[in-house]
Amino acid sequence: MQIPSDYTLKPDALQGKIIVITGAGAGIGRCAAKTFAACGATVVLCGRTMSKLEAVYDEIEAAGHPQPAIYPINFESAVEKDYDDMCNALEDTFGRLDGLLHNAADLGERTPISNYSVSAWQRCMQVNANAPFMMTQALLPLLERADNASILFTSSSVAFKGRAFWGAYAASKAAAENFMQTLHDELEGATRIRTNSINPGATRTEMRAAAYPAEDPESVKTPETLMPAYVYLMSDDSIGVSGNSFQYQP
Repeated sequence: MQIPSDYTLKPDALQGKIIVITGAGAGIGRCAAKTFAACGATVVLCGRTMSKLEAVYDEIEAAGHPQPAIYPINFESAVEKDYDDMCNALEDTFGRLDGLLHNAADLGERTPISNYSVSAWQRCMQVNANAPFMMTQALLPLLERADNASILFTSSSVAFKGRAFWGAYAASKAAAENFMQTLHDELEGATRIRTNSINPGATRTEMRAAAYPAEDPESVKTPETLMPAYVYLMSDDSIGVSGNSFQYQP
């Protein structure tokens, strides 16, 4: 299955939806937050750097889109209670959730497994695999209240085939991919929640620059290029589409 190649952004595609976005301060998450808001959604900006979240908040407000919310959280150190508190706060403010975009990620170390530090491995697994599990588990009751909710994961090519020197990032992304599939198998038929992932491929972000410092950033696509695919999978246009791992096709 592929995302419709002719899918275009519409200003009402996400009208009235409440969507949580992790890693909303930069890169794909920042672009998704601004795009979802432009399509009518109220976005909840999650991340650890308040100044970055505030900058995205200001851009959305200045553009005249629905007023966003900020929920700062450090995925490296957050524990079960932090996600329960998040659920309670979102319930008090919104009463439900229509979407959850798991986009925050830690690159980890670019080094052979024989040299990989245990602390870096654990940090990467915590941010990329454990945090999405804990957050999803805590927020499921709010997602179940929506008419049609979507959980979307930003994936990676190394989730499907490990690659030398990608260590914990590859392992954690593979874990998140399997988690998405497990969620789909459990939720299908029992709820109106759908789950999918999208592998964006090479994209012009700070993380990409850190991973490939010698690469010309002008040679890879911008996050904006990906947004029709992200909006499609968050919108009601993708109702019935679940359990799929999409590879971005330009």
